[in-house]
Amino acid sequence: MASEKEIFHLAGPSFLTAIDWNNSYHRRSIAASLVQGVYQLERDRHHNRQGPHALATPWWEFFNFRLIQVLVDDHDVSYFGAIFEFKSSHPIPLNSSFQRPPPLYVIAFRGTIKKAINRAQDFKLNLHCVLNNLEKSTRFHSGFEAVRGAAGRVGSGNVWLAGHSLGASIALTIGREMARTDGDHVETYLFNPPFMSPPIDRIKNENLRLGLRFASSVLTAGLAMAVNGRQKARENDQFTMLSSWVPYLFINPNDLICSEYMGYFEHREKMESIGAGKIARIATQHSIGSIVSAARGKVCGAVHLIPSAYLSINCGPCRSFNEAHGIHQWWRPDLELKYKFYQYK
Repeated sequence: MASEKEIFHLAGPSFLTAIDWNNSYHRRSIAASLVQGVYQLERDRHHNRQGPHALATPWWEFFNFRLIQVLVDDHDVSYFGAIFEFKSSHPIPLNSSFQRPPPLYVIAFRGTIKKAINRAQDFKLNLHCVLNNLEKSTRFHSGFEAVRGAAGRVGSGNVWLAGHSLGASIALTIGREMARTDGDHVETYLFNPPFMSPPIDRIKNENLRLGLRFASSVLTAGLAMAVNGRQKARENDQFTMLSSWVPYLFINPNDLICSEYMGYFEHREKMESIGAGKIARIATQHSIGSIVSAARGKVCGAVHLIPSAYLSINCGPCRSFNEAHGIHQWWRPDLELKYKFYQYK
């Protein structure tokens, strides 16, 4: 039997009957709903729900999208992503200065499903995230080709990327690679993206927290300069080149998986303000894991570290980890959000 959270008209933003594409709340809710649609596609597959019994369809059809392709993992034949196309009988002119046009394509990725049928492959992908080699996975390659194909057909400005948790890591890696290799900046919505670092932000003692962050930055920058040597300038150029790509990150402070993104950006600003900008600029590009890999002769960048971002932080109360990490929070009409724009200089 389906849970209430799976049914769009019970748990989804069905109150959004008139979409304003200029409205960030509307855009966020639609991106999150399409990601939930991918989760539901996989759950429908589990329970063999088809046709009128399928629960996934309303999660995109309500917003006038249609499913044109399901992305399938070759290893366990699970549905991990989908390509949605916007359909409208009254298209909005692309040169309109009053109304932002909807995306023509949205490529969305789900996160981990803990059911036995998904557990092995999803957890394997989580390990790829921890080891900073997600770009070696078949899910990344399938997703990247889907996004590049869509951008080639309609232009990258008409394509959105969206993902939750593990799916956010896939979307981030794809968006980063599109910017790095093609110079295409795809609008990207990342819900609870994993940050591969101890959650220093959870330490209550502010002096201890700041001290640990400063020591970590000095250590990371020192090791990076010692190990990378000649590659330092090239890596800095690549990181700077990515700075004009600004994904939307949606973070809950009670979610240990993603909360460290707040500290990552805040600390970089503080380091700049006290005259330690050079250390901050080097440290912000590297993790200890990526440095160790470089020392062993392997190219393994810290893909989760990004130069710029729009952070939306859910400051409301939270009853559990599942609620803090869940996708459903991001279309709630009573969200208490704090916004912060970080631009790498």
